[in-house]
Amino acid sequence: MLGQASFSDLEYARKKRRTRRELFLAEMDAVVPWPELLAVVEPHYPRPGGRGRPPVGLAAMLRIYFLQQWFALSDRQMEDGLYDIEIVRRFEVDPVCETAGAAC
Repeated sequence: MLGQASFSDLEYARKKRRTRRELFLAEMDAVVPWPELLAVVEPHYPRPGGRGRPPVGLAAMLRIYFLQQWFALSDRQMEDGLYDIEIVRRFEVDPVCETAGAAC
């Protein structure tokens, strides 16, 4: 988020300690080779412009899939987690796409 900070951003910034989930996701973000995985999956991922809804960005979708596997979440639970859990929202946003302003 490059604009004004939201209430949830301000509340998250005041946190005193990091949770086990937050530590785990930080470690996974550091050790998982995201660019290499994206390169492997990209040729098989749907392209925008076809019929139906446009696909979600590949980087975000790959991170969401990993979150589902790591925490054994159903599609519905993952969707709820994206709305409810701040650290999940922060992990799902690809830092490369966020800083570059690209549509991932």
